[in-house]
Amino acid sequence: MAQIKYVITDGLGIHARPAGLLVKCCEDFSCDIKIGTPLKMVDARRIMGVMGLGLKKGDELTMTFEGADAKEASQALTEFLKTNL
Repeated sequence: MAQIKYVITDGLGIHARPAGLLVKCCEDFSCDIKIGTPLKMVDARRIMGVMGLGLKKGDELTMTFEGADAKEASQALTEFLKTNL
């Protein structure tokens, strides 16, 4: 299992466009990927779940990865978050 934490720096937080890109990036991996906060975790492949978190600038999100390609997924998603959020 791998885990990453990231503080959102984008002024708009996670809105439709970056949520869609995040979901698309997750589809490249077979491992189980969850995203959320200590209060709520959702499947990172479900756009409505990701957007339903309501993450804004300054919020810290956590992503967990379980499965065969968890390490590769966590590295790719870390880069995605730094580039897009």
